[in-house]
This record gives sequence, structure tokens and C-alpha cells, in this order.
Amino acid sequence: MASRPLALINARLVDPASAYDGPGALLVRDGVIRDRIEGADTGAISQDAEVIDARGAMLCPGLIDLRVKTGEPGAEPKETLKSAALAAAAGGVTSIIVQPDTDPAVDDPSVVDFILRRARDIGLVHVYPAGAATKGLKGERMAEIGLMRDAGCVYVTDADRPIVNSKVFRRLLAYARGFGVLVAHRPADPWLSAGAAASEGELAGRMGLPSVPAIAEKIMLERDLALVELTGGRLLVDQITTACALESLERGKARGLDVTATTSINHLSFNEVDIGDYRTFCKVDPPLRSEDDRQAVIEALASGLIDIVVSAHAPAPAEDKRLPYDEAAPGAVGLQTLLPALLALHHEGRMELLDLMAKVTSRPAELLGLKAGRLAKGAPADLVLCDLNAPLVVDPAALKSKSKNTPFDGRRLQGVVRATLVEGRQVYSAD
Repeated sequence: MASRPLALINARLVDPASAYDGPGALLVRDGVIRDRIEGADTGAISQDAEVIDARGAMLCPGLIDLRVKTGEPGAEPKETLKSAALAAAAGGVTSIIVQPDTDPAVDDPSVVDFILRRARDIGLVHVYPAGAATKGLKGERMAEIGLMRDAGCVYVTDADRPIVNSKVFRRLLAYARGFGVLVAHRPADPWLSAGAAASEGELAGRMGLPSVPAIAEKIMLERDLALVELTGGRLLVDQITTACALESLERGKARGLDVTATTSINHLSFNEVDIGDYRTFCKVDPPLRSEDDRQAVIEALASGLIDIVVSAHAPAPAEDKRLPYDEAAPGAVGLQTLLPALLALHHEGRMELLDLMAKVTSRPAELLGLKAGRLAKGAPADLVLCDLNAPLVVDPAALKSKSKNTPFDGRRLQGVVRATLVEGRQVYSAD
């Protein structure tokens, strides 16, 4: 017996994949979108459907977050797959790609299988593992890339650890190309950035913090682009944050290299001054940059030079954050604040809504070959219903993550998630 259809009516449909932004309705049955009606007339909706009245709220594809850290396996007090999934659902994120820097590292098909089975048991949002690029994330020997791809990993990366050995990285790009696997890499010169807690400049000097110059990002990116050109591999630049590195990225793309770039919502929303009086919740990796860098990153996002925005969700318990600034763990939770923080760029007139939402829906879906990320007949009914103009004051206590380390603490934003659906199932409701 077929399940009862679900009709979402009186919505503002925002679908970057088809460039539609206007009134409409969706009919959902058996986990997929069965019909899409554009315009205010919803008379064609099945009369036996369960109805959700959007009351003019934005209805768009669920967000796809390419960079999420959890503590499972190995450090469950920080975050479990379930607590991360709950936070994602509350933030309108329907697909998360979890990083491989766990204990044990995700460098073997058995660990990939463990994560996928745990996600199925939890039954909330889609969870996709990223596999380790090298064994144990040590940057010395390639991991079993082909076997992990077959097991279900969607790309390979050593997460926060740059692969220093250029011969290893060259082999990695060439080998991954043979399997059609995407390689993600953090552009950071390891010697210049070792031990850094802030970006080099007058502020870091005045505060007495160990720092890293912006050029460290450019140096590693230039190497990576040269090796992509040599091997023909596919590269995902993991969080570009400086104006000088953007110049390198632009030249690389102009040469036709298969390069995609992300930036984090933290580097779009904050600058180095937000460290304030040694606020460890603002200590992230890469560190917050200058205001000139932040503005350059926003402009690169608007122009399309930067393709995707990630939450860079990195939970850390209080005991790891309530330390002297240079000793505190880097990272911030971001799954629940990603959407309202991103919408700030729309409310400020910096980007059109369709272009902005593409950075967290259709663009990451295209990159990974996912069927989600669009409002089309036959597409998975992974959806978020969001009141664009509803005010929000970020309260860490209200976050679903086990860790509460957010730099958005007390920040006033606009955009409240009313409901999140995954394959037509309502996994979150603000009511």
C-alpha cells in the first residue's frame, strides 16, 4: 500500500538548480518529489495529501555540508554521529560528510562501513564518510582509496593535516584520478603555520599570540595547483581564507584545472578582531583573518570563484576550550548556525538568494554526484522550510551538539528553520 502523500503549499520555492525563486508547492510521496507546482495556484495538489502550509516561508533543498567533524569513533564525549545528526537536522542540513580524523582513522573500508551502518541505525540525516588520503593521516603512504570508494566514501582527505611530501601528494592525485576520486587538501605551509594560534599582523603581535602569515596558504596552494596540472587530478581546496591565495586560485581555474574551492562560514562571518579578549570560541583552524581578507572571500564567493560554503563543524568540550588562548583546541560547532549565518549575506545585499543557496545545495551535490540538492520531480525529498526574516539570537544551550563551542554565541541573526525533511520524513520541527 502506497504511503499517504505530503503536500507543502504556499511556499517560496528556492531552487538554485533550476534558477527558480517564486511561489509554489511540492507534492512528496515515497521519499521523493512527485510534483512541483509553480505559482500561487495549488489546485492540482492531491486532495488526499497531508498538508503543511509554509505560510510564505522559503522551501529549498536541504543543505549539504561537506566538512563535519564528529568524535565517533574514539572521542564520543565531543560528538557522536547521533548528536551531529540531530544538530544537522535542526539546522536544515540533510547531508553531512564526516571527516576521517577519528580514532581509529577512516583509512580502511571497515571503518567506512561502520559509519554508514551507524548512520542507517540512527535514521536522521544522510551521513557520508570522507576517507583518509594516507594511512593513519600521517602523510606517508596512501590509504586504500579504491576499496574505500567502493565501500562508500565520497572523497579522500587528511582533514586538518597538510600532506607535506610532494611525491606522496603527486602519487595521491594520480592514483585517485584513476578511480575518479576527489582529493581534498588544506592549503597551509606546515612550517610557517606550526603552533600558530592567530593570523600574523598587528593584532596578534599586540596580544602576544603565535601566528601564521597569510602567505602560508598561498605557498601550499601554488604547490597543489602545480601538481594538479601535472597529474590531471581533481582537487577540492579545503577552506580558502586569504586574498593572496584567491589570486592563485583564480589563475589555476583560468588554466582549466579541475579545482573546486570551499570556505567556511566562520571566515565569512568573523575577522581577527573578534578574538577580542582572548575568546577561545573564536579560535578556529585556519585562524580568523583580517577584515580585508574576509571581504575578499565574500567577493570571491559572490563572483563564483569560491564554489561551496561549509560549516567546518568541529566540536570541542569545555575543558578543551577554557584554556589560555594559545593552548585551547581550535574549532567551532556550526551545523545549526550555518544557514542563518549564511543568510546574513542575503539580508545585507551581498548576494542574491539563489546564488547563495547554490553554495550549500546544488553545487556540493554536483561535485559529489548526489541526487539531492534540487527541487525536481524524482529528486529525493530532502527539504528545509525556513522563515527567512524571523529573528534569532544564538543560544549555545539550545544547540543540539554535545559541544557548545560557537563563536556565534549571542549573535543576532535572521532565518529560523521551521522543519527539515529527509526522504519525505520530518526529522526536525521547530514546533
